[in-house]
Amino acid sequence: MSTMMNKMKLMFGLLLCFGAVQAQDDITEKAERAAEKALQASTNLTYEANEQLTSNDFITAEADYRKAISKSDKNAVARFNLGNAYYNRESFGEAFGRYKEAGEAAENKGEKHKAFHNMGNVFMKNKEYKKAVEAYKQALRSNPNDDETRYNLALAKKMLEKEQDEQKNDQNKDNEDKKDQENENKDKNQDQNNEGGDNEKKEDGEQKEDENKDKGDQGENGEDKPEENQEGDGDKKKEQEKKPNEGDQPDDKKQQPRPNQLSEQQIQNLLEAMQNEEKKVQEKMEARKVRGKKIKNEKDW
Repeated sequence: MSTMMNKMKLMFGLLLCFGAVQAQDDITEKAERAAEKALQASTNLTYEANEQLTSNDFITAEADYRKAISKSDKNAVARFNLGNAYYNRESFGEAFGRYKEAGEAAENKGEKHKAFHNMGNVFMKNKEYKKAVEAYKQALRSNPNDDETRYNLALAKKMLEKEQDEQKNDQNKDNEDKKDQENENKDKNQDQNNEGGDNEKKEDGEQKEDENKDKGDQGENGEDKPEENQEGDGDKKKEQEKKPNEGDQPDDKKQQPRPNQLSEQQIQNLLEAMQNEEKKVQEKMEARKVRGKKIKNEKDW
């Protein structure tokens, strides 16, 4: 009896497991059918958006691409095409975002290659050459035989090398400008120091000149020399310069009067003549007073 019960329990368990598996398979199947249906709807919207974009109806095309993207996470084409639409309108930031989504949603290498190739193009437009090189390399991993991607990679490498050289030259120029500025400041400071030194030397020279002048007016002990002595010394020096070959003159010769001087007798005679002349003038004046005439006072010298 117990054996029969155990068999029945085992069969019941197997039925339950089979039923659970069957239910899970049904759920998975339903999910897959729903995903396929959503992808098909998304694909249809993508076709419509492509037609609208061809007719230059960007607004309607953008709306349908967005609807297609919202309906299916697996529709890499809708994301890629919308990215192209943004790229052609030079909205490179939005284009890059859609290309990145396309690369993540892509289920085959062909779609991944296109997504990364166009991401590299966006980097080239933005002059981000280092990122462009990495994007093109990633594209070539999915499709090594694409000649256009290889050409773009070579161009990106060349532009990156040129950019690095320019940055290096700019850095060297900045260093040279900085060095020139330092040298200019150094020369300016040196000129200021030299100017200050010249002023100090000039002041010291003027001070020494004044001191020498003061010393010239003083004797050996620092006392001022009398003016008479200075003039006397100067006269003696001039006389010595005028008569360098003459010796000392005899005392009697020095005491003799010079040719333009008067003797004592001549002076006495001159005084007597002046007194007689004055006496005559007084007599004339007395005679005029006697006659009652006015005398005009005139200077006769």
